[in-house]
Amino acid sequence: MTVTPADIHDADRLAAVAAATCPPDLAASDIHALVGQALSADRFASYLADEAYTVLKATEGAAIVGYAVLVANDPTNPEVARAVTALPTLEVNKLYVRPEHHGAASALLTAALAHARDRGRAGAWLGVSRRNERAQRFYRKHGFDVVGTRTFQVGTRICDDYVMQAELS
Repeated sequence: MTVTPADIHDADRLAAVAAATCPPDLAASDIHALVGQALSADRFASYLADEAYTVLKATEGAAIVGYAVLVANDPTNPEVARAVTALPTLEVNKLYVRPEHHGAASALLTAALAHARDRGRAGAWLGVSRRNERAQRFYRKHGFDVVGTRTFQVGTRICDDYVMQAELS
């Protein structure tokens, strides 16, 4: 498996992986809204064109098996801004892998943290569902701790997340 920066030619394949890895507890209408708002090929193309964003892809052979979307801006959401203290920071905005490729998640997160360090970031943060204990354990294993909470809407559903931060000293 290899982790490399994605480029504009990957937008359609990234969107396909994104649609296949939406949280299973979302209703079909909410998944449709999420894909339209944040995970379409057009959205990936906009991430790839924006200097504040970096999209990493995990590949096995020619297949994209996972991705991470990183944002190099300090948080603007008031809940997150109060919680995140390691500034400047990098947001791990999205990190998803196909279920049969769990090792890709560790490789993507390791690459994301290296990316943050290489750019002089003091920390990295992310949001994780309060109900997703498996993901919380995964992030703790990689140096993240719960520092706060946030809520946001996906389609008709209000989502409650923990805000987790890793200090990169």
